[in-house]
Amino acid sequence: MTGDLISRARAGDEDAFRALTDPHHRELQVHCYRMLGSVQDAEDALQETLVSAWRGLTGFDERSSVRTWLYRIATNICLNAIRTTRRRPVKAWDVPGVVPPEPTRLGGTSWLGPFPDSLLGDPGDLPAGPEARYEQSESISLTFVAVLQMLPPRQLAVLVLRDVMGFRAHEVAEMLGVTVSSVTSALNRARAALERRRPALRSVARASAAGTKVEEALAARFVRAYEAADVPALVELFTDEVFLSMPPLPLEYVGRDAAAQFFALLLRPDRRYRLVPSRANGAAAFGAYVVGPDGARRATGLFVVELSGERIAALTRFESTELARFGLPLTLPAG
Repeated sequence: MTGDLISRARAGDEDAFRALTDPHHRELQVHCYRMLGSVQDAEDALQETLVSAWRGLTGFDERSSVRTWLYRIATNICLNAIRTTRRRPVKAWDVPGVVPPEPTRLGGTSWLGPFPDSLLGDPGDLPAGPEARYEQSESISLTFVAVLQMLPPRQLAVLVLRDVMGFRAHEVAEMLGVTVSSVTSALNRARAALERRRPALRSVARASAAGTKVEEALAARFVRAYEAADVPALVELFTDEVFLSMPPLPLEYVGRDAAAQFFALLLRPDRRYRLVPSRANGAAAFGAYVVGPDGARRATGLFVVELSGERIAALTRFESTELARFGLPLTLPAG
């Protein structure tokens, strides 16, 4: 069947080409997202992958599967994007009348964006080879994707292909046009870099909490505290080493005290808030709205909440421009 589809696609049959490639769209988009950290960039890379595959189908020698061939194209397109595309610059703090507390550190992944669960589906359904070292649900978490963005491009590609997708070393070498020893060396360096950041990864035990009663109860408490601007109740939900970030702002806060200082400035008792639930990267997410003088609720951003046990280990706030991807409006009616 596959051979017949390839022959028909080579002859210009677009339906045959779609039959070959459509089953891999979702996993390829997730792969591009892991590589690039941005849904928009991943969508662009996926479309470029399909165009390149269509144009280059005559050169497909069928020594590998169509899936592996598509991963080779997608990975190299992502590498080109990382090396040549101007990434989204960091943004300056722009809340009038509010001076943020001194951050714990400045982050370097201003382009990081959330991935809607509506596009993700069930992470467990994403295929991975027997050599994969990470659960698919773990490898789509914001914390993991953010750490990936810190790796040099070649190491990033090798680690994702080997440890996340489970491709064999010789397959990755062929995809990247390098030797197996080069792949092994890059993988060892990438693993060492992740090991140095292991505390951040270990702190987010999402896979065991996502979609459970524990997550539901914690999310409900988070909503109550935030909507009431109850900073002590909010901080009580955090782990001791909670991590707060807000791309494209570079400000990052680590620990309960730092988070308390930040939210004491942001949440004021004289302002009313509303959180609307969603999901991103396999975790609870919320569109955040502030109630204006006219009663209308205007968007202020999107929060993604990652858990460790029965506490919040990481809280990432994104710009309101991300809400449309989650089917959330910029304004809610008064009431």
